[in-house]
Amino acid sequence: MIRRIIHIDQERCNGCGLCARACHEGAIGMVDGKAKLLRDDYCDGLGDCLPTCPTGAITFVEREAAAYDEAAVQARKKELEQPLACGCPGSQSRTICREEQERHTAPSAVASQLRQWPVQIKLAPVHAPYFQGAKLLVAADCGAYAYGNFHNEFMGGKVTLIGCPKLDGVDYSEKLTEILRENDIKSVTVVRMEVPCCGGLEHAVITALKHSGKMIPWQVVTLSTDGHILEQ
Repeated sequence: MIRRIIHIDQERCNGCGLCARACHEGAIGMVDGKAKLLRDDYCDGLGDCLPTCPTGAITFVEREAAAYDEAAVQARKKELEQPLACGCPGSQSRTICREEQERHTAPSAVASQLRQWPVQIKLAPVHAPYFQGAKLLVAADCGAYAYGNFHNEFMGGKVTLIGCPKLDGVDYSEKLTEILRENDIKSVTVVRMEVPCCGGLEHAVITALKHSGKMIPWQVVTLSTDGHILEQ
C-alpha cells in the first residue's frame, strides 16, 4: 500500500540517537552510528521523531510500505519490557547513545564503547532493534579484564554479547541461532580466552552460524590470561 512514512537522510544524520528514543513504536534504531528505519510496519506515520532531529534528516515521504501493525508493536514492547525473575529494573533492552554521553565525559577518561543493554547472552532479547544491521561481538566475559584495550579494539561499532559457559552452565547455541536467524547480522567476531572452558563459547557460535542458514563472515580471536592476543 502507498502511505506516509518517514525517510531518514543518511548524509544529514549525525548519529545522536534522539529520534530512536522519541519513537515509541521502536521503528527507528541505530545501525553503524546512523539512525535507520528498522521496520515499515512499526512506523505509524505520526512523526514524533521529526522535531527531535537537530539536523533535519527526517522527513515524510509517500511510498509503498507495509501497513502500520499496532499488534506487532505492542507484542514487541511487551517482549522488551519483560523483567527478570529477580525483578531487576535494569533488565530492559535499550540502545545507548554513546556520542551524546561522550560530550559529558572528561577528556582524560577512556570512553566506553558499549552500544546496548543488556549484554549477557542469556538476557538479550532476540528481536532487540539494535541487532538489525549489526556487527556482533560474542565475547568471554573476562576478556575485557584480561585485555586492556578491549573496548577500543573489539567493541567499537559492534553490538556486544558476553557469557561464560562454565559459570552459566548452558549451551548458548540455541539463543545465538535465534539471534542470527531473526536479524540482519553483518558479521560475527568471537573473542575467547585461551582456557579450555572458553571453547564452549566458540563452539556455540560456530553451531549457531551453521543452524542459522545464513552465510555470515566470522572470526575468532584468542586472548591469553596475561592479556595478549594469541591468534586471530
